[in-house]
This record gives sequence, structure tokens and C-alpha cells, in this order.
Amino acid sequence: MKYKVLKDICEIVNGYAFKSKDFTDAGIPVIKIKNVKPNKIILDGLTYVPKEIAEKRSDYLIKVNDILLTMTGNRADGSPDSWVGKSAIFKDGGRYLLNQRVAIIRPKSDEVDVEYLSYYLSSWATQLYFIKRANSSGGQANISPAIVGEYEIPIPELGIQKKIAGILSVLDEKIRINDKINENLEQQAQLLFKAWFIDNPENRNWKRGTFAELVISTLNGDWGKEAPSGNNIKKVYCVRGADIPDVKAGNKGKMPIRYILPKNYANKQLSDGDIVVEISGGSPTQSTGRCTAITQSLLDRYDSGMVCTNFCKAIKPLEGYSMFVYYYWQYLYDRKVFFSYENGTTGIKNLDFSGFLESEAIIIPPVDKVQKFNDYCRAIFDQVFANGKQTEQLATLRDTLLPKLMSSEIDVSTLDV
Repeated sequence: MKYKVLKDICEIVNGYAFKSKDFTDAGIPVIKIKNVKPNKIILDGLTYVPKEIAEKRSDYLIKVNDILLTMTGNRADGSPDSWVGKSAIFKDGGRYLLNQRVAIIRPKSDEVDVEYLSYYLSSWATQLYFIKRANSSGGQANISPAIVGEYEIPIPELGIQKKIAGILSVLDEKIRINDKINENLEQQAQLLFKAWFIDNPENRNWKRGTFAELVISTLNGDWGKEAPSGNNIKKVYCVRGADIPDVKAGNKGKMPIRYILPKNYANKQLSDGDIVVEISGGSPTQSTGRCTAITQSLLDRYDSGMVCTNFCKAIKPLEGYSMFVYYYWQYLYDRKVFFSYENGTTGIKNLDFSGFLESEAIIIPPVDKVQKFNDYCRAIFDQVFANGKQTEQLATLRDTLLPKLMSSEIDVSTLDV
């Protein structure tokens, strides 16, 4: 089998260092490092630059089937989401520009299959190569185009490359299908909420109130210690704002393990029906107030209890009101209501959590209608998390097969793929 360094078979184009003043709420979308995940590109939460700026930076336009590779990562975190050198193929059409800290890997030789190359770049062997050669700055691992260009990869016969990529892409396609199903189920629940409670003409006769009337209590977050220390001996998983998108999508998430005081756990433990809200963070285009529901399906996937970080708070709704509160909260979030409840003008924004609970006017339907909606959504959440669990298993299988296929430990030459 022959080997070649990347610079001989690919163009390597580093993203452009747009200035913060360049970004706007509309225009030409920009792919940033946060949008690149292992084996997939996330096109949510994009930022934009004006057309006149984009036209001057046309060299940084991403083409369909370009591989995007992150050039910065967290050396201390073993999670694939934080790797330096995460890679994924960009398959969406349209005009997208590439920001700094991400590079385009664009094959210029027909002897390499782009899918095969993308999978090889996402392997643990590649990750180790980049980690060992990365420079560190402020805890971050950084690689350069020169380091990437010198990386040597095996180039089997093209048909073998396609077979390897075909086996792995079948698993990824099932993962994508599960993600789409979960997305659709979530949309169904949101549409049902709107039809039953917002657009329903009967709501003119329903009670007006606030979320505070539907909440039994609120729970503060905790962060504790990284390892058992003193009286901080209770092992917990800690939900962060960064985990909210994963959990909403039905995935287990990558919650860190922390150790807190047992007495704090007694007061802060999350349980089925609670809702976790991000109260600190945000950006000019994303407010604080993101939320996710805690379900038994999620709790069952962890071997210890769960709390939220101290940058979040949790709501414990009245019995039977959890899904109603969750989807109402999400409905208002999507309409950018939370921007008007933020404190602070610079840096990190903080949500006026109590002010929102006590003053935001909402409609409170009859209890029987709310509980019927709650039961329906519970069934949806169970299906979403069942799909998420299968996705996790498929991803594990893919990541187990990948090094064996790439090293020829599994011979694919006789397989009909």
C-alpha cells in the first residue's frame, strides 16, 4: 500500500480571520469552529457577514464535498467534540464562508476518495498525531496548515477506499435518519402545543397568569470538585448549557463528572419532569434562557445522579405540567422574548430568571387539557431518547470499526458493498 502526505494530494486552505465587527444578523453565513462536529457540520446558530465583505473573501468560500478540519481544540478534554482536528464533509449547497481556526481540506487528486479521507482524518490515530504536534496556548491545542500538510495517510486502491467509506457511511446514514426523525418528532410536539394552546380560540376564556403559578420550586446549580475532595464525595453528572442541544436532540450528552457535598445533592438533584434553564452566557444573536427537559429516559442512561451547573437553574413544575411549561418556554425563546429579560451590557449576559417567572404573562389552560398534552409529549420523548440511544450505539460501532478498516485488520476486498 502506498502512503502520501496530505499536501501532495490536497489543497489546504485556512479560514479567514473575520473581525467581530464584521458579523451581522444577516448576509452570507460563516462556518465557525463551533459548527464543526466529528463527522457532521451543524448549520444552526450561524453568524453572517455583509455581502460586500464576502465578495472580497471569495477565496474562503466552501465548496460542496470540502472536508473541514478544526485547527484548535481543548487538549485537556477527551471528548471528540473538543478535539483539535475534528473533521467532517461539507455537503450543503449554497454560499458559506470559512472562519479562522478551521481549514478546508480539498482533494486535488483522483486517487483519493473524499469520504475515505474524511473518515481517516476523524480516526483516533489522526487525532493522536495532531495532539502530539500541537502547540498549546491557554490550555488550547493548536495546529497549523504546515502540520496538517505533512500528515501521511495510507492510500489503498480506490475501490478499497470506497468500500471502507461505504461501510462507515451506512452507519452514519442511519444516525442521520435518527436525527431527522427526532427533529420531526420535536417539531410535531411544538406544532401541537401551538395549535392546542396559542392558536386555539378557546384560550380567550382561559386564565391569565405567570410561570411562577406553575412551578413548585427552583433548584440552584452546583459545580463541586473535579475529583473527590474533603466532603465533596457525591459523584454527579453536571448538565451545562453546552449540553442542552444534545439532550434536546435525544442524545446522552457529554456531561462532566463532578463531586459535590451530599447535602447539596439532596437539595439540587434533578428528577423526571424538571426543566434545566441556562441563565448565564448568550451572545448578540443567542439569548440566555435555553432550556431542556429532564426525563427518566435521560436519567436512566447515567450511572449516577444529575445536577445542573451553577450557570443554570432548574424548574420543578406542578405534577402533569412539565411538558406544557417546557414547550411554552421554548415557544417564547424562539420568539426572542428572553432578550428583554437579560442583565448586563457587556461580556456575559445573565437572565433575570425570577423576573421572567413572576412577570411574563402566559395563558393557563384547564388542567385536563394540559395533562393530555403532557402524556402525548412523554411518549414523544421516550421515542426520541430510544432513537438517541440507538444512535449512540451506532456511533460506537462506527468508531470501533474505523481503525480496524483503516489498518486493513478487517479485509474488505471480498465484501460486496
